[in-house]
Amino acid sequence: MSRKYFGTDGIRGHVGQFPITPDFMLKLGWAAGMAFRKQGKCRILIGKDTRISGYMFESALEAGLSAAGADVMLLGPMPTPAIAYLTRTFQAEAGIVISASHNPHYDNGIKFFSGSGTKLPDEVELMIEELLDQPMTVVESAQLGKVSRINDAAGRYIEFCKSSVPTSTSFAGLKLVIDCAHGATYKVAPSVFRELGAQVSTLAVQPNGLNINDNCGSTHVEALQAEVLAQQADLGIAFDGDGDRVLMVDHAGVVVDGDELLFIIARDLQERGKLQGGVVGTLMSNLGLELALAELGIPFSRAKVGDRYVMADLQERDWQLGGENSGHVVCFQHTTTGDAIIAALQVLLALRRNGQSLAEARQALRKCPQVLINVRFVGGADPLEHPAVKDACARVTERMAGRGRVLLRKSGTEPLVRVMVEGEDGAQVRGYAEELAKVVTEVCA
Repeated sequence: MSRKYFGTDGIRGHVGQFPITPDFMLKLGWAAGMAFRKQGKCRILIGKDTRISGYMFESALEAGLSAAGADVMLLGPMPTPAIAYLTRTFQAEAGIVISASHNPHYDNGIKFFSGSGTKLPDEVELMIEELLDQPMTVVESAQLGKVSRINDAAGRYIEFCKSSVPTSTSFAGLKLVIDCAHGATYKVAPSVFRELGAQVSTLAVQPNGLNINDNCGSTHVEALQAEVLAQQADLGIAFDGDGDRVLMVDHAGVVVDGDELLFIIARDLQERGKLQGGVVGTLMSNLGLELALAELGIPFSRAKVGDRYVMADLQERDWQLGGENSGHVVCFQHTTTGDAIIAALQVLLALRRNGQSLAEARQALRKCPQVLINVRFVGGADPLEHPAVKDACARVTERMAGRGRVLLRKSGTEPLVRVMVEGEDGAQVRGYAEELAKVVTEVCA
């Protein structure tokens, strides 16, 4: 069955435009409460990032859940993976995240976690969608859900993150700059690294509801690059607004993306005999990652783009490590979803064990030139099915003669067509990508 509301990463859109409206969130809270009720009652956690609309949607969801008889536990601003973790530890039926991840403040969205801290099964999402189309009811007054607040949520998650590295771990002598994107990691991330001994300077840790992801964080690393150089830091760490993506900057100001972080973690696990199976990437993962892992004898699989598909492939193969070049990194040996802080800790641990700088550790992965151009479209016919787009892709693929890749796909979170070309010659790759983007733009006009 096709979904009416849920996309690849929950429900997301522009605040004030359906379905990202207070009345829809009220109904969504009720539908979720009805779907998760067991034996007449259930417990559901709600966390959010720092965007201003989170207050409004938190209240609406809370009311809907209570009307369905669900007890609600409020976490306040917390990273998305923290909500997955706390949903498990409090033995709740579900966790709800109010966030639009790396998007600007004027977007928002809803993501759900199951009681085990994983993405919802398809059948549960479909059940919620069916309930959304039914009239809303209210349980008897004596059965209404109660609401409480978890005051020690941040401390619990900080200790969980620290538990992902050996108790003897110390990052003393390591000078870090951390960019929290004015988002959900602004309190917990600096504390984690400081408590493990690192010297930490921070950027973008003053959220005001409107500045989340605004020229900061993992989608805008320029300020972090400049600060790492100015402070002569060992490296910089950039999180996104909800704390499930991480990129790094080495001491020379060079950006280290998710593919390179995955490689550093995988190689370290293999050297210690702790790598279970191989690594899952996506269709967007750089060809250089695949080749570098092959040199180490590490299997590699490509999933569709989106962390839910990476995690599904990991579960199917019984592997533990996967991710995306955007910075989603999943370490299943430690947690149930992509976790930026835990991924960053695994990278620092690998560097410390091997006595390497970040710049040195990434050298074994020789990335192929890859150009990504985003083309905006407003709906209507699928541009990827247009004959002109198909013909252009075929022409470019033929010219590359097996020495590169072409990938066009629609974003699961924004109204964009992503045009990606990868190959050996950077100038040639750029030309091909611009050629394809022009065709897509004409079709979308």
